[in-house]
Amino acid sequence: MDSNGANNNNREVNEQNPDESNDKFSMKDCKDALPNGEDKANASKNGSDEEYSDAKDDTDEESDEELDFDEESIANSHKDLSEDELKRLRQDSLNLKSMGNDCFKKAEYKESANLYTQALNTCPLKFQNDRSILYANRAAARIVLEKKEEAVLDCNKAIELNPNYVKALLRRAQLHKKMENLEKALEDYQKILELDRSNAEARQECTTLPAEIKEKNEKMKEEMFGKLKELGNICLKPFGLSTENFKVVQDPNTGGYSINFQNNT
Repeated sequence: MDSNGANNNNREVNEQNPDESNDKFSMKDCKDALPNGEDKANASKNGSDEEYSDAKDDTDEESDEELDFDEESIANSHKDLSEDELKRLRQDSLNLKSMGNDCFKKAEYKESANLYTQALNTCPLKFQNDRSILYANRAAARIVLEKKEEAVLDCNKAIELNPNYVKALLRRAQLHKKMENLEKALEDYQKILELDRSNAEARQECTTLPAEIKEKNEKMKEEMFGKLKELGNICLKPFGLSTENFKVVQDPNTGGYSINFQNNT
């Protein structure tokens, strides 16, 4: 997966860590926001803005996910920190992301998702583009883990932070289609085409989805009429009638329906 968010270029982080002899700040001060995060962050050699595409593999069903902190908790834990301290936390989050990327490459998707969560718990809210990429990356891991609803929520956050993030829009569109939310999928594909007219997948889906949506709606309408017919027969039976005594006619101009009684005896 490339490292560009949608049409925004991600800059490689070149800040060096603050001097280790500076006792003013340590990750211990933020342990509420990053449990066990410092050790994992320091274990990574380099931060990377690399992103990953979806992959398929058998997944482990154990549920030992990292706790996802809300933004208010993160903001409160960072509110008294200096700019240098915030930059240091950002670098720690990039290191965690790099570790998550490595796990994703090795098909360790659960650990990958947990590391992205730790990175999100660490990254200051002001670095919106970094957080947007983290949400999109975690969505990719959750897709493989068959956690579609959670993946959609991650895509929502990624797009909220970066409305022009084509990769997150594309991932969400694919999820909506898999979940048979075809109207929402079409909306995302249309947005992608606004941002990137050359996107072949979006162009194809914008061509085929309208017909699929129409077919789906017709099927739902037939099922609804079938159920209404069953209910109507139950109600009319005591009177010696059935829904066969009523003819439903659609007006071709308005699309509305009229019901006419007819005696079939």
